[in-house]
Amino acid sequence: MKNLFCYADKYLQKSSWKDLALLKFCLFSIGILAGMQVPEKHKKRVGLLAFFVFLVTYVPLMKKFVGVVTEKSES
Repeated sequence: MKNLFCYADKYLQKSSWKDLALLKFCLFSIGILAGMQVPEKHKKRVGLLAFFVFLVTYVPLMKKFVGVVTEKSES
């Protein structure tokens, strides 16, 4: 768990405001998917849109995070 917080700190140090905006959109879209409270006739459209936003934001975030985790630590 301690390593996870270390990686998170390193990730945030290497992040710009754009990365944090992507993170917020990603979390927002997964929240919509988890608790969609829309009429039944619009549920599929809203779900697909939220899923698309989640994928578009999640992939670059995880790519950067994996890069931070696999990076050799500066000693």
